[in-house]
Formats: sequence, C-alpha cells, structure tokens
Amino acid sequence: MEPENETGVTEFFLLGLSEDPKWQSLLFGLFLTMYLITMLGNLLIILTVSSDSHLHTPMYFFLSHLGFTDICFSTTTIPKMLVNIQRQSKAISYTGCLTQVCFVLFFAGLENFLLAAMAYDRYVAICHPLRYTVIMNPRLCGLLILVSLGFSIADALLHSLMVLRLSFCTDLGIPHFFCELAQVIKLACSDTLLNNILVYLVTSILGGIPLLGIIFSYTQIVSSILRMPSVGGKYKAFSTCGSHLSVVSLFYGTAFGVYISSAVTQSSKDTAIASVMYTVVPQMLNPFIYSLRNKDMKGALKKLI
Repeated sequence: MEPENETGVTEFFLLGLSEDPKWQSLLFGLFLTMYLITMLGNLLIILTVSSDSHLHTPMYFFLSHLGFTDICFSTTTIPKMLVNIQRQSKAISYTGCLTQVCFVLFFAGLENFLLAAMAYDRYVAICHPLRYTVIMNPRLCGLLILVSLGFSIADALLHSLMVLRLSFCTDLGIPHFFCELAQVIKLACSDTLLNNILVYLVTSILGGIPLLGIIFSYTQIVSSILRMPSVGGKYKAFSTCGSHLSVVSLFYGTAFGVYISSAVTQSSKDTAIASVMYTVVPQMLNPFIYSLRNKDMKGALKKLI
C-alpha cells in the first residue's frame, strides 16, 4: 500500500532551529563543521583500532562499532538539514521522514546497547581479571553485537510501522531539524494512544535495561576498586573505565536533559535545541574522550598518523 493512500500526506516540513534567514549561514557552517569533525574523529578511531594489533581486544572491538554507529547516527540527521538550508527549503518527503525516524531510533538504540556491552566488558576486566580472556571471548563479543542489532532493529521497525497507521492533517510543520518520533506523532489527526503507550513502554524497557546494566556494572567496579590495597592499583583500574564512564555520562546526561526540558518547557524551539545535545554533540566528542584519556589510543594514533 502506498503511504499517500493511508495518510493523504506527501511531505512534512522541518522547521529547524531557527526560521530567521540571517541565522541560516551560521547554522550551516556550524553543523557542517560538527559533522566533519564527527566523521573524521570516528573514522580515525576505526582505522586506529583496525590497524594496530595491540588494540584487537574486546574493549576496542566495541569502541570501533561505537564509532561506526556515531558516524551513521550523525549522517541520518545532519546532511538533510544542510541540504535544506542550502536549497532554502524545509520539505522532507513522507517516505524520507519515516526513513529518518526509523534510522534515528535504530542508531540511538544501538548506541545504548553498545554502551551497556562496553560497561560489562569493563566489569569483567576489573572484577574478574584472571578470567577476562575466557569470559570476553570473540564468540560472546559477536553475540553481544548481534543481540544489540536485533533489539535495535525490532524497536525501530515497531515504531515506524505504527506511524504508518496514522493519518495526518494540514499542519505538517515539525519543530526540529530532523523527523523525531514524538514530534511526528503529535502531528497526527487519528488516535495516537497506542503509539504513545508503545513509545513509553518500549523506551522504558529497551532504554532502562541497558542503563540498569551499566549502573550495576559500575557499582561492582567501584566496590572492587575500593577493596584494592594500593593507590596505584586503584588509579590504574579506574583509568581503564574513565573514558567509557565519560561517554556514558555525556550520552545519558544529554538524553535526560532533553526529556526534562521537554517536560518543563512548552517551547518547541527549546526542545529542538536541546535535542542537538544528544543527536550531535556526544557523537562528535566521543573520539576525543577516548583518544585523549587513553594512553593506548594516543600511542596508536601517533603511529597511524
């Protein structure tokens, strides 16, 4: 069935972060710079991990997948925004909007699960160091990636297919620089109760379980570090998970910030600006966090360059 037959809609309009023409050139330059930094930084991470045999460990295996996910996440949203600014157009096709919704959900979910897998890896490394190579074997690492992909695909397809059943009216302006699921649902004329229930239910389960796993892992890590007798051992153990903890704090902190800002403010523009903090900023900063805080990565980057 064609989408137009179901909804009567052929395109939506991305209102962006500002409708003021004098801001468009600044936004174009800013987001183009952030996108290029994201691409370059994460590509360097992937190339460094793949080229250095010393980095062929579970931690860097997950890190390279995180870098690839960050590249895809940013590519899903930023290029369309840049094209619209260049063309002085706000339109995005119905199919393009649903595709963007699907991929944003997929890559956000995948990043969520990858961060949980990386937390488990650090938990095993610090709490069970003698059994690390046995537990974190290539088969388990591959299985964790496959499970992350499976749940992320299921989540993205579920919400995207549920949007297909909705009908839309004449007000098709999305106050964002990309098609965000919650904003698309708000534009529907038909009953959205089931969609909203699924959003809260599935987000709570697929977002809550990895977060609880991360919290549990770090609770055990902190407990194990505090039992270490030497200060040097404590510092070395904490330094191995410091980069990951920084990335987790950035990703979840900005996501919760967006949720809180959308709950306390009625301004859609403020919510759109806040959304930049979890869809663009973490993906751009992750390579710097790992390369600047990790001695192995800094050494491997110097060799690569």
